[in-house]
Amino acid sequence: MTWLNLDELEAAARERLPAMAHGYYVGGADDELALRGNAAAYRRWSLYYRVLVDVATRDPSTTVLGQPLALPLMIAPTAYHKLAHPDGEVATARAAAAAGTTMVVSTLSTTAIEDIAATGASLWFQLYVYRDRDATAALIERVERAGCKALVLTVDAPLIGRRERDVRNGFGLPSHLRMENLHGDRAQVPASANDSGLAAWVSSHLDPSLSWKDLAWLRSVTRLPILLKGVVRADDARRAVDHGVAGIVVSNHGGRQLDAAPATLDALPGVVAAVDGQAEVLLDGGVRRGSDIVKAIALGARAVLIGRPVLWGLAVDGEAGVAAVLRQLRGELDLAMALCGCPRIADITRDLLGRPSDGL
Repeated sequence: MTWLNLDELEAAARERLPAMAHGYYVGGADDELALRGNAAAYRRWSLYYRVLVDVATRDPSTTVLGQPLALPLMIAPTAYHKLAHPDGEVATARAAAAAGTTMVVSTLSTTAIEDIAATGASLWFQLYVYRDRDATAALIERVERAGCKALVLTVDAPLIGRRERDVRNGFGLPSHLRMENLHGDRAQVPASANDSGLAAWVSSHLDPSLSWKDLAWLRSVTRLPILLKGVVRADDARRAVDHGVAGIVVSNHGGRQLDAAPATLDALPGVVAAVDGQAEVLLDGGVRRGSDIVKAIALGARAVLIGRPVLWGLAVDGEAGVAAVLRQLRGELDLAMALCGCPRIADITRDLLGRPSDGL
């Protein structure tokens, strides 16, 4: 089908996905205030563009942790890609490789990390820490062997937020799908008659006692740079730097954890100030336009990550659908840079931003 923007793509994906899968992908916690707030935050900023700047050529390339990216956009970790398309995470990784960007693979992927790595894509790995630390260490060793270049530790999910769509649908994985990075009962998420199967799985397997002291243990079992995903407070960001992390992902888990969480774009400036250049700051949540990427970079993000739009593209047209999402956002970013008078990413600075009433 023909779609002009990511909202139209989402509508197309809704028609193709089973109700349980769609509810899992689209849903947020409780009243879904944080989910809607992420996207709404971008609308509260205007771009006070520069004029009479030579923008005949534009270069959106950048680096993150020293790794080159063709544009400041990465693929966020999202679970269960085979709910959207039989090729699952392999299709997503191939599209990321073709676009010159990095995919952050979810612990809860429905494809083994080795098979995803075989695509040749640049990969990071999102990590949950299990009650069984030996199993966690073994997974990290496996991820390193597969060639992943960084670990992204999710820190905002000691328990799973109450996602009412999943409760209503009794969410679980179909019997033919498993979390292929895990073993035994950790690989299964059975459906539940009156609750979210994922919530029960997390309660059984993830370690809710995870704390700052465990970062030393994590550093002892990996050579990879570590980023913390799920930070919204400046003091937590500063503490992360003091614990030696390489990066922060400002994230509220796509609005799926604490429904009263701030929009990630609103939390970004405080985190950037607290980090003070001593770690790289990324952001996810609510990015739907190329101009959103400009706004996040102007507020200090090194790059942004997208999650749900990738799943919409995957549901509609597999690898080609994901590639189309990345191409759409790259084109919108390129146009926004031109219209803002920013031929390079380094030209996207804080003075571009203002509230609609500021009249800069």
